[in-house]
Amino acid sequence: MSAPTLWLTTLGCSKNQVDSDKITAILGDSGYRDAVDLQSADVVMVNTCAFIEDARRESIDTILELAEAKRRDAKLVVIGCMAQRYERELIEALPEADAVIGLDRYPDIIDELDALTGWRPIEFPGFRRSRMDILDVVKRPTPSTPFAYVKVAEGCNKTCAFCAIPLIRGRQRSRPGDSVIAEIEGLIADGIQEIVLVAQDLAAYGRDNDAGSIEDLVERAASVGGLGRLRLYYLFPREIRQGLIDVMAGHRVIAEYFDLSLQHSSPSLLRSMRRSGSGEKHLALIERIRDAAPGAATRSSFIVGYPGETDEDVEGLAAFLEEARLDWAGFFPYSAEDGTDAATMPDQIPHDEITERMRHLQGLQDDISAAANARTVGRTLDILIDQVEDGQAVGRSYREAPEIDGVILLDSGAEGEWVTATIDGAYGIDLAATVVAP
Repeated sequence: MSAPTLWLTTLGCSKNQVDSDKITAILGDSGYRDAVDLQSADVVMVNTCAFIEDARRESIDTILELAEAKRRDAKLVVIGCMAQRYERELIEALPEADAVIGLDRYPDIIDELDALTGWRPIEFPGFRRSRMDILDVVKRPTPSTPFAYVKVAEGCNKTCAFCAIPLIRGRQRSRPGDSVIAEIEGLIADGIQEIVLVAQDLAAYGRDNDAGSIEDLVERAASVGGLGRLRLYYLFPREIRQGLIDVMAGHRVIAEYFDLSLQHSSPSLLRSMRRSGSGEKHLALIERIRDAAPGAATRSSFIVGYPGETDEDVEGLAAFLEEARLDWAGFFPYSAEDGTDAATMPDQIPHDEITERMRHLQGLQDDISAAANARTVGRTLDILIDQVEDGQAVGRSYREAPEIDGVILLDSGAEGEWVTATIDGAYGIDLAATVVAP
């Protein structure tokens, strides 16, 4: 029997993409091959997301679409967060799926697939069949982009009333620093230019075990030879120490880009969410960041329509946005998640009202982001070119995170190249620039 071929579709966040990369790597070590297209795949796998209702709906739709489109004899395997949270329900509701494998069973994924496909590889000296926790897997396929996400911890120790992540991924488990650095070194050797460190609660890295501090890890990562840029994702405000701000502001390779998980400005809603802080405390944190790094870019995300949110709370958040002048912000409709305390709270907000509130806040933030972009006109920045489409080079400076912020359109350049360019136009959330030096 020839080695089975695998087609893997990934949904959800960057952390899921990292999981998919590592699963692909350990399956590759066990003899599985990447399929060139869906029809040639012996195994079709879907890495699902279960963060909110919309994500679950997308996961189910994708599973059913792939079940219809795949080869009739190909096996369909559902993995990821939705498989972890709703394994029994998916098995009962989706006869199309040949296997449902949650996060806890990832160390057994090779055995599960072997049982489905009948694959028994011929072992040879040096052949290895991995049963590792994928968090600790260092080897992974080289991404097709010049940037790569590196996950430094799994799970979360916070007990936010709205969030199901700890129910799905468990308590925080910080990864050993040597393992993180080895993965970064491998990616850089393969040509990756920008590394994005990710975790559910990145600033709390190492506080659950003896892995070390986030400050030490960031300094080590930034010192890896050949790295062009290091970026940090998902900083819980209460966990941000001045030392981390100073490290991020003081190292040439680290992007002065602060992704702050603020969620709201209302003190009463934040208490209900079991989050610390207030609009005033958020502003004080942002001021500390800008004192240390005057050119810092700031981003946050906010929940709209949390139970009990009033019109006054929304207008308070709008006033906060006006004062904070964040470069970027995303707004997410509150979703009542099974097993969370917020799902059973009174004063749930109707969907139509949430939609209207989001439209109001997003429109306000779009104007703020556009104004921030306009202020960059005339600046000369180092830009990494992510792609070239129809002759148009598209890149990012330290101000723009991949896949979520605006982009910079350049007059020349090649994918994966660093250029120095002067910003000469601002068009909403995107910029235009002229290359002045390769």
